[in-house]
Amino acid sequence: MLQPQRPENLDPQIERAIAMTRTIRVPRRSLSTFGSTVIHYHVVSQPVYEGIFEDEQKDTVVRYGLVRADRPQIVTPGYLSNSEGFGQEATEYLDYLTNRYGSDAAGLLYKYKNEPQTTETVAGEPRQIAAKIRDEIERDDKPLHTVLLGVDELWDVSVMKFIYEFTNQSAKSNFEELNERRLFDDDGGVPRDARVRIDDLMQRARRREIDPSVVHEELVRWGLFEEYQESFFRLFRR
Repeated sequence: MLQPQRPENLDPQIERAIAMTRTIRVPRRSLSTFGSTVIHYHVVSQPVYEGIFEDEQKDTVVRYGLVRADRPQIVTPGYLSNSEGFGQEATEYLDYLTNRYGSDAAGLLYKYKNEPQTTETVAGEPRQIAAKIRDEIERDDKPLHTVLLGVDELWDVSVMKFIYEFTNQSAKSNFEELNERRLFDDDGGVPRDARVRIDDLMQRARRREIDPSVVHEELVRWGLFEEYQESFFRLFRR
């Protein structure tokens, strides 16, 4: 897996949040290889106002939310180059990957959606509160819950750091399971997994679970629209 280079102009506050983030409880399961995963997080932090007032009670902020992870998708630099919304630097990086590994070199793409739920302030020190939440999770046997010690005003950076590390931990087993099913194999110029995904999207579009435009977008990214166009247009003949 390619390791990101440390940006020279990273905001010092973000660097601080990354350095101060601690994972108190790691999920007991990895990201699912063949389905979506819902991770429950608890970010525990010292309030941003701590220390402003003398003799104030020690409080802790606890944020609870979900991160929804889609099924890992096999992609290539060629596929990513057909994506929209990326700037010049990202485009140059894709060109670098294409030149170094080839446009058909396959890797895994992980997509996430963060859904913050609740925020509350409770009495006590952050580490004590984090340990209490961890013990409750362990007692209730919740395998996909995590507890983080973070920074109040940059709590989402703490979540992002956790997701990055958790993805790295899961990627090896995800890769091996996909490889066992030969989904990295070339199938008419694209990974076999791309064909499986397109067939699944076609079926979902026929059931009207998704808009046909989603299918069209995937076909264009893989350069397969001409091959599938007859099947695609049949989606509109009902």
